[in-house]
Formats: sequence, structure tokens, C-alpha cells
Amino acid sequence: MQTFIFGHRNPDTDSVCSSIALSYLMNEDGANTVPKVLGHLNAETKFVLDYFKVKTPDYLNDTKIQIKDIKYNKKAVINESKSINDAFALMQKENVTALPIIDLKKVLKGFVTLKEIAKYLISEEKDLVDTSYDNVLNSLDGRAIVRANDDVKGKILVASYKSKTFFEEVTLTHNDILIVGDRYGIIDYAIDSKVKLIVLTGNHEIPKKLIKKAEKNGVNIIVSKYDSFESTNKVMLSNKVISININVKPVTINYKAFRTDFLSLAQKSNHTHYPVINNKNECLGLLKITSVDNFQKQKVVMVDHNSFAQSAIGIEEAEVIEIIDHHNLSAIGTNVPINFRSMPVGCTCTIIYNMFVEKKIAIPKYIAGLMLSAILSDTLVFKSPTTTNEDIFAASKLAKLAKIDIDNYGYQMFKAASSVKGISVNDLINQDFKSYNVGNYQIGISQVMTMDFNEIEEKIDEYIERLNDIKNGSYLCVVLFITDVYKNGSYVIYNNDAEDIILDAFDLKDVKEGIYIPDLVSRKKQMLPALLEVIEKRV
Repeated sequence: MQTFIFGHRNPDTDSVCSSIALSYLMNEDGANTVPKVLGHLNAETKFVLDYFKVKTPDYLNDTKIQIKDIKYNKKAVINESKSINDAFALMQKENVTALPIIDLKKVLKGFVTLKEIAKYLISEEKDLVDTSYDNVLNSLDGRAIVRANDDVKGKILVASYKSKTFFEEVTLTHNDILIVGDRYGIIDYAIDSKVKLIVLTGNHEIPKKLIKKAEKNGVNIIVSKYDSFESTNKVMLSNKVISININVKPVTINYKAFRTDFLSLAQKSNHTHYPVINNKNECLGLLKITSVDNFQKQKVVMVDHNSFAQSAIGIEEAEVIEIIDHHNLSAIGTNVPINFRSMPVGCTCTIIYNMFVEKKIAIPKYIAGLMLSAILSDTLVFKSPTTTNEDIFAASKLAKLAKIDIDNYGYQMFKAASSVKGISVNDLINQDFKSYNVGNYQIGISQVMTMDFNEIEEKIDEYIERLNDIKNGSYLCVVLFITDVYKNGSYVIYNNDAEDIILDAFDLKDVKEGIYIPDLVSRKKQMLPALLEVIEKRV
């Protein structure tokens, strides 16, 4: 199983580039990983990936356990042409009490249970047979003497009368299946009557002249090692499984369905066995309710975040094996010890650069370019107060490997990211939106990097209205920071009730929507701590 590596739900350049770089590093070190993204990429990240000609990682919707992750029985299915005897034998072999019935294309045609087989065995009308020559042969574990045709359809008749009585009172037809011992006169009579099938019991031999006559008349012959009574029962069990009372519309579960959905379904239906199907109604196997806990969790590595609230949907059901991050620690727990690497640096890729050095693994040009881009993005080309000497050192080394001029490339990157034209108010707010817990409350902080605040200011009322809507959902306050990297400050838009919070948090004499605060660029070291300090005193 591949291990997924991904950043937070609103992917930025660091989370995406960290995922790609760490995946490369771990794979070079012998692992089997693949980078993923949890949302749409922003303009800056798209520019970076295009610049270094790197494919966007595939989107990951969730890490919830699906039916395909559970070890269901892929062998417990039976073709509709197989016999009742085959179905019963397969149930015993696979330790199940029900089987999905499929056609040659594996499409689900029905569902048979052990209970229905038992009902068939005790029913009074079992003398009609509609099956195949092979099914009869296999059920009897017999010897094929004459195979005139493959279809065997008719009524079972046991030659239990005296020969004279049989000849006088029994009229044989092409629709009869005769069970008989070494009574060759009756066998000859049956061949003349062109019966459908003769089952010779007791493992007796049949004369060659009768064999030739049977071949000429198109009469099937099978030799059984069993006596007449047991042979009769075996022939009855050779009937096609689909011919008995089956459930043609059983309760099924799609292989991509979530385990939690299956548990709800099972609770309502109260069955013990469920056919597993795909979107084409092809049956992939059988899931027993007792196997629901037999699954393999998706292994994941979290980068640039350590909060379940910011991570993939269903992260609680995944197996987190490692976390690489540079943010404050969140309330997160794992069942077993994991590798957790956290450093007070400006960017996750700075940590990953150190990991490359430690493992003495060469960094390709494009990976160096991605990691450099992440560092420049998170440190705002070293203008952010989160910038450390480690970030600057790593960036200088990576710039040489990528053959990039930091100032020129940084300007191009932020210029590409600064355009907000064509982006809706809602999408822009959600582009880099994060939630934080404060006691029993939540605050929401969104940060947008742009050099043109005018585009946003023209729709400032719409932004305020949307922030108000988000706040009324479940937040104490919601704030949007529009950061101008080269001006080295941020404009602030907030929900209507947050005016006093903004005023106190940033020690302002006056405040209004869209106010510009110089030197305010870091969410982690400036925006969040300031808001938390004020809010914690109030709640």
C-alpha cells in the first residue's frame, strides 16, 4: 500500500511543495509514497509548479476507511451456471452461509443462502432437473461415457420396478433422466426411447454395443460410483443454483462506500452477508459482518500542519506515521508512537532540506526549486518575522542547486500570485482559511497575498457580508488579512462584531474596514498571537 503525503485542506506553496519534496526523499530512501493535495491550488502554487514543470499532485478527498480497504472474501461468488452442489461445497470451503450469484461478465444476478438450499433439500418436488452435463458429472463425481449434448433438462426417474413391470407400465421419453443399476435390458430400452440422460449406478461397466447405440441416438450416459438413492440425490443437487429460490435483489454494498455507511446499513438490514459490487453492478466478492474490523488503514504523512481540523476528512481513521511541521502544536493524538519533527522555522521545506542533508540524498534541480519557492513564499522573501537563519541558509543552498536568482524569482512568484481578478469573494476567503480553537470557541483567519488591494476594496462590502455569514456559523470572529509582500504590511477586513477585537489586538487608536497595518505580515507570529491574547481575556 502506498503512503499518502499531504498538507492542509487549503493548500499553499509550502504544503504542496513539502508533499512533493518529502515524497521524493522518502522514495529515494526506500519507501513507497505519493504526494496528494486536499484542495484547489492558488495562483502562486500553480505558477511554481508550472515554472519547474512539475505535475500537480492528485486530489485526495478523504482518508476514511472504505469497503475496498476491508478484507472481504473475493472468492465467495458463484456463476449462475454452477450447481447447487457446487454452491454448497463453496460455502463450506469459504466458511460462509450465503453466496452472490454472477453471470459470465461478473454482473450480480442474485443471492443464495444456506437456508434456501436446505429448503430445497426438504421440499417434495425435486425430480425436475435443469442443468448441464458437467454439473451432473461433477455432482456424481462420475465417469463420462457418452456426452451427446451439454444441456440436461428433464424429469428424474428411478428404475426400481421389476424389468417386466417397467417395460409394461413405464413409457420413457426424451425428457427423462433415468437412474438405473446394471439392468442392461432397461438401459437398452432407455436408449431406444432416446432419454435425455442415463445414470448407471454402482460404478458398473456398460457394454460397448450400448455405448455405440447411445452415441447414435444422442443419449447421454454417466457412470456413478454411488447407489441409486445417493445418485438420485446427487443429480437433484446438480440443478443450477439459480433455479432455486434465490434473492434476485439482495442488499449490496459498493466497494467505494465508507465503512461507517456499511455499519449503518448493516444495522438497518440486519443481514450477515453482503455482496460487494462496483458501479457496473459487477460483484467483487462477499463481505461478512464479522469481517468489518479486518481492514488496513491508509498510511499517511502530514506536512505543514498537525491539526486534524485542518487535515483530510476522515484523518482519524487513517494511520498517521509521521508529521513534519513548523507550526504550533495542536490537540492531536495517535495510537502508537510516530516520527514527529517540528522546528521553529519559517517553512516546512527548511526542515525537509535538513532531512535531505542528514540522509545524504542528492536534491534534483526541480525539487530544489520547489523547496526554495516554499521558503520564499512562507518567509515573504525573508521579510516575515518568522524567518530564521536556517531558512535563509537553506534557501541560499537551494537557489544554487536550482540556479535561481532569489530576488528576481521571488518577485515573479508574488506577482503571479497577486492577481485576484476573476476569483469570487468566497473562493478568495477560503483560499488560505484556517480555524483555531480558543477554549470552547473558534476564530477564523484568512490570509491573501496580493500587491493590488484595490481589486478587493471595490467589493469590500461583499467581503464583510461573507465574513459575517461565516462568523454566524460557529465562530467568535473571522478576519481576512490582505498582505502586500513588497509593501510589507496587511489590510484588514473583519466581521462586524470584531471591531473592538481588532482595535485591541493590534493596539490601534482607530479602526475601520480595510485598515492598513504596516509590518503585519505573519499569521503565525503576529496575527494569530495578537488575536488570541485579546480573545482569551474575554472568553
